[in-house]
Amino acid sequence: MKRLAALSVKYRVLLFGLLKPLGFWGVGAMALIDSSSIPVPMDLIVAGYAWSDAHRFYLYVLMASIGSAIGGLVPYWIGRAGGEIFLMKHVDRVRFEKMRDKFERQEFLALMIPSMMPPPTPWKLFVFAAGVFEMRVVSFMLAVFAGRAVRFTVVSLLTIRYGPQIVHEVGEMMHQHMRVMLAGLGVVLLALAVLAVRKGFGKRAATV
Repeated sequence: MKRLAALSVKYRVLLFGLLKPLGFWGVGAMALIDSSSIPVPMDLIVAGYAWSDAHRFYLYVLMASIGSAIGGLVPYWIGRAGGEIFLMKHVDRVRFEKMRDKFERQEFLALMIPSMMPPPTPWKLFVFAAGVFEMRVVSFMLAVFAGRAVRFTVVSLLTIRYGPQIVHEVGEMMHQHMRVMLAGLGVVLLALAVLAVRKGFGKRAATV
């Protein structure tokens, strides 16, 4: 086990060394690898680039988000190809049904919210579930992109304002208060949804 951990660290260092000279293209490639197969500390990578090249932080955010959306298609298609049995082996029946209900009610938010959250959120589990529950590919990619864009933008702006160490501090705080953060995020999203519906009805009433 220790050997595997050591090899994983060496692989990440080698990967970072190879892709770092590519700038934001390298960030996109690392995000693709992170989402598709081998975990990479993307928050730290994006934070590092944002700190050293603050005027172009949006390019690193954009490429990291695109890379995550494309790379996520690998576990997505694995799930879609017949991963229901595999998912049920790793998730109890109650949680499985809750995940299915979330995707049936609002598939976009069901994936976007986990995409916004930092580790140890089991993001690949939600991506895999999106494939199992046959989420539309376009909606899947947009949800991952939107969630990752929010996450990496926040990481970048906090890093530029407070320095790279803020990534560790925020990560620890969110890990300790994950339920509170999710509840607060849910309230905000619900409020935005209500406002959007009200505006829609207001425009319809004005045209009648």
